[in-house]
Amino acid sequence: MSDRIAAAAKLAPSASLTVEEVRSVRHWNEHLFSFTITRPPSFRFRSGEFVMIGLPGEGRPLLRAYSIASPAYSDELEFLSIKVPDGPLTSRLQKIQPGDPVYLGRKPTGTLVADALLPGKRLFLLSTGTGLAPFLSLVRDPDIYDRFSQIQLVHCVRQVSDLAFRDELESQLAGDPLVQDQALLQFHYLPTVTRQPFRTSGRIDALIENGSLFGHPLTGPTQFDPTMDRIMMCGSMAMIRDLEARFEALGFKEGSNAAPGDFVIERAFVG
Repeated sequence: MSDRIAAAAKLAPSASLTVEEVRSVRHWNEHLFSFTITRPPSFRFRSGEFVMIGLPGEGRPLLRAYSIASPAYSDELEFLSIKVPDGPLTSRLQKIQPGDPVYLGRKPTGTLVADALLPGKRLFLLSTGTGLAPFLSLVRDPDIYDRFSQIQLVHCVRQVSDLAFRDELESQLAGDPLVQDQALLQFHYLPTVTRQPFRTSGRIDALIENGSLFGHPLTGPTQFDPTMDRIMMCGSMAMIRDLEARFEALGFKEGSNAAPGDFVIERAFVG
């Protein structure tokens, strides 16, 4: 254990946090980055859950909820974050380097999990910005391909450089040790950009209206059907609010861990 990790461990409330080491940092552009940290041997989570991440602060740690982007089988934990220049945590977190200490909460939780959905045929993962993170974990979970015959991940961003993990997703997760064969047949990735020219443009609601969200290679109805479709949403509150109303009007029921339904959102925070 390095001196910095040991020093941070002395300040951490041991009952609720562990101290982990930054393994890698990737800056996608001027306002978006991802990072990996060590994973405690006892740390277990379900794909789609979030956990508290933080740094030492004055008096007590600075903490924020972050969705786990790595698959449940990974030896490391990965997270996707925006850079907020004056943010209490992200103004410092964006400057982390390999070897730095980071606080990790001991208890992951969340509603963006397969257990909160009823059985279905098509699964739509609708995200904006860093709301992509929990879906990066889900699409690399073999269980999701057993539950649904098609998985459509939609990622809506402002500019092309915001399309984090684009290469991996466009390759349909080629090279993934557990899901590459299933993903080749069942996984579909639809990136869309709102403020720069790109092959697909417009917000998610516009893609629904013009039918492009249901285009090739997705098969089945060219509209949402509560008898076969299941939906997860993560991202901006405006997107979630608008689409939640749309889906409820179509007869979709919100699900939870206690009562599975047709769609779920993460109400604990906005990614």
